[in-house]
Amino acid sequence: MTERNVKCAHACRNTCAMLSEALREESEMVRFYEKLGTECDYPDVHDMVRELIESRSRSVLMINQKLNELRARAEIMDGVISSYDSGSA
Repeated sequence: MTERNVKCAHACRNTCAMLSEALREESEMVRFYEKLGTECDYPDVHDMVRELIESRSRSVLMINQKLNELRARAEIMDGVISSYDSGSA
């Protein structure tokens, strides 16, 4: 992982730039560890790399779930707002 100057925009609505960047980083690490796993044939190291892949994969799933929650919440809010807008017209 490289150091990035990532800052929260504090203006997220249906997605989060910070979580999107975290998802990208975690996915990149999963791919990196998968490559290591295919190259490494030392049993102890291979097992450790497999554990790292599983851990990072769980992180990817957790981040994806949160991003999906944010999108769903934004869609609900859009629906509520549009129902008020259409009612006053």
